[in-house]
Amino acid sequence: MASNRDHSEHVYRVTHQPSAAASSPVAASWRRCMTVHGLAPEEARLPWRLSESELRQARERSGALIAEATGELDRLFAMVGKAGYCLLLTDENGVALERRGAGGDDADFRGVGLWSGTVWSEASVGTNGIGTAIVDERPVVIHRDQHFLSSNIGLSCTTAPIRGETGRLAAAIDISTCREDASEAVLSILSQAVRDAAARIEANLFRRAFAGARIVLVPVDRAGPALLAVDRDDLVLGATRAARQWLGLDDKRIAAGIPASDLLQEDLPREGGALPDAERAALRRVLSRTNGNVSMAADLLGISRATLYRKMKRLSLN
Repeated sequence: MASNRDHSEHVYRVTHQPSAAASSPVAASWRRCMTVHGLAPEEARLPWRLSESELRQARERSGALIAEATGELDRLFAMVGKAGYCLLLTDENGVALERRGAGGDDADFRGVGLWSGTVWSEASVGTNGIGTAIVDERPVVIHRDQHFLSSNIGLSCTTAPIRGETGRLAAAIDISTCREDASEAVLSILSQAVRDAAARIEANLFRRAFAGARIVLVPVDRAGPALLAVDRDDLVLGATRAARQWLGLDDKRIAAGIPASDLLQEDLPREGGALPDAERAALRRVLSRTNGNVSMAADLLGISRATLYRKMKRLSLN
């Protein structure tokens, strides 16, 4: 591993090459740290830390996120915690809301700021997994000397962003370690685990936001859960980012009202047949709920048994 001085000199050389930022996300982040945030790689600085009251307020604002992420954090920690890794769940500003770590590693993690209440934005501590994933809005691996600050080149981290129910960035989940033997191959495997956890948390948040709606899985091969929330009239109420990208949806189209069947290009009823088809579907649902009992179905519909039989005959329902 390069010395702190060698690393600082390398960062300066790279950031003064205009072409480097265009070809490398890490170099682009280093350049942001210097030109936008006014940081210097040789600075010995820890991440900003919130006061207890500020952290409490941040956790209250992210109550739904914490509730839906707790299971995933516990599952991931059970997998990597004994191997010298810690987990952080942050909000969209990089504030560490939740942390998982083994007691024997606490001193090391606290010493570098991997602790609840710290702020892992690029503005706070330069290029790092959390801050860079938030800025770039994509999963990242920042391995040792890819960090901006020389004081952080002993860290390795892999992070994935988490999006809220409107598709906008809402949080990040991170696995970090101070171990010298953390290899890029291991981090690559952990990166997939982090991305999978982020996708499950995103799906949990979406289902929570649209608890009364029908959730439809959009069959696409795309990163992140592709889900639609649909009301009883088949109108789309919400969509995850992956579904929005695949189907060309935005807030305006969703607010205007669009049938899920149109978006998914399902078989549409023949011309002039929409109402009969809708009526047939409604009768089939009621008959299914009553296990085919016509009298009970008629009572549920508030019509006579004879009227229901006439409707069933007209709609070819046996």
